[in-house]
Parts: sequence; structure tokens; C-alpha cells
Amino acid sequence: MHARYKTPPGPTYLSSPARNERMEMGLPVLIVDDEAEFAETLAERLRLRGFTPHVANSGEEALSLVARGVANIMLLDLKMPGMDGLEVLRRIQKGAFRMQVIILTGHGSEIDEVYARSMGAIEYLRKPADLGAILAAFKKAEKELNKNMPVLTKE
Repeated sequence: MHARYKTPPGPTYLSSPARNERMEMGLPVLIVDDEAEFAETLAERLRLRGFTPHVANSGEEALSLVARGVANIMLLDLKMPGMDGLEVLRRIQKGAFRMQVIILTGHGSEIDEVYARSMGAIEYLRKPADLGAILAAFKKAEKELNKNMPVLTKE
């Protein structure tokens, strides 16, 4: 007998061996913040906790990494020069990428939060955010991703 998909896999679906490899190498996350030192420091703290962080310092760079499929969870700053975080979120939504977005901002407003959540942001955190809050948001995002994974069945 061999495994068949109950539903066809999407473009970013990971087969069981790849999913196991992902677990071993750490959950991949994308940190998008124009403050390079902050982003790299956070990435290092996440590496120490078993994550595989990728860093983008602009909206354009973030979308390039999203298109390459480096991660399905993004920690996104709102206020960046050039393309801001809300525009990045709009383009992710328009491109129908399988992405869970967590906003982390020092300059956002309640209106920005309502708008970001209406566009699909799973969490909205304000800087300075406690690392525990960021980790909890990643856990919530991973749980949402796993809800939508195709189910393998045996015939």
C-alpha cells in the first residue's frame, strides 16, 4: 500500500520526510525590520532557541524571500522606508502565499492594528516586545499552519 493525499498538496507543502527535516533544523521564520541590528539580534536569540531565522531589512527583500519559500511565518515591522509593512501584507495577501504574519512595531496605531488583522495578520505586538510574547505568537502561527496541512491516508 502506498500513501495518497486526501487533498492535493499546495505549492509550499512539505512531504513527511521534509517536514521531519524541518523539525530537526528548526522552525523557519522570516524577520522583516529595517533596523538591521535589532533584526540580527533577534535572529540570534531565536537561533539559540532552535529556530531557523531569515532576515530581510526591507519590504522588497522580504517579498523576494517569501517568493523563494524560505519560511511560512513572518515577523513584520510596519514602519520601514520604501515599502512599509502594510504594503508587504497587502502583496502577500494578493499573491495568495501560505504565510502567517505577525506584526511587531514600535510606531503602530489602533487603526493600523485593526487594518492589519483584517488583512490576515495573526498577531499584533508592540515594541519593545517580550521574547516570550514573540515565541507565543510563533507557536500560534505554527498551529494555524498545521491546521491546513493536507492529510495523508493509506489505501
